[in-house]
Amino acid sequence: MKNFILSAAIVAFAGVSTVKANEIRTPLTISLASDSTANKVPVKLEELPEAVKTTLKANAYKEWTPTTAFLITKADQSTFYQVDVKKGNDIAYLQLSKEGAIIQ
Repeated sequence: MKNFILSAAIVAFAGVSTVKANEIRTPLTISLASDSTANKVPVKLEELPEAVKTTLKANAYKEWTPTTAFLITKADQSTFYQVDVKKGNDIAYLQLSKEGAIIQ
């Protein structure tokens, strides 16, 4: 009889102390940060203004190859071009006005 009570107590304790990880559910929240103050529109490289193309061909940037370009409009309605450039394994971007001046 002692063995039966002892066995029942061990089984009861084991049943109470087991972890049921599948019952604990935490909702997964994914939030994407977006800059609501700027609007970014892709632009084809051949559609860039001539002044921007001339700046990209200048001696300071001739080793860099343009890969993509965007027209960025800020909340104050000012616009500029962001041109992503690559040289070997290095990747950078340039911000240029429509007149071809570097913005920084």
